[in-house]
Amino acid sequence: VRTHRLKTGTAWSENPRTRYRHLITNVEVEAGAAPGEYLARSNFLIYRNRLERDESWMVGAREDVLRRVEGALRLASRKILLDQNSLLSKNLNVYA
Repeated sequence: VRTHRLKTGTAWSENPRTRYRHLITNVEVEAGAAPGEYLARSNFLIYRNRLERDESWMVGAREDVLRRVEGALRLASRKILLDQNSLLSKNLNVYA
């Protein structure tokens, strides 16, 4: 049944799909606590639009710890700091 449904072309979890715009700004990078580790700070704005009138915004800052593993930078941790006291969005299916 699931395979048949996937072939129909209407197997979206949302139909029509939600539209997103992610803006990442003010990126600052500095050396981290350990060798090969970096702290990256940035601000973000996420705009979400669904159907005709369903809109929401998420605004805040991000603190990422990047670590060099086998020559490549990998995300070790991420802290999200939202500016809003309460979220009015109906769902949180987006990650900053």
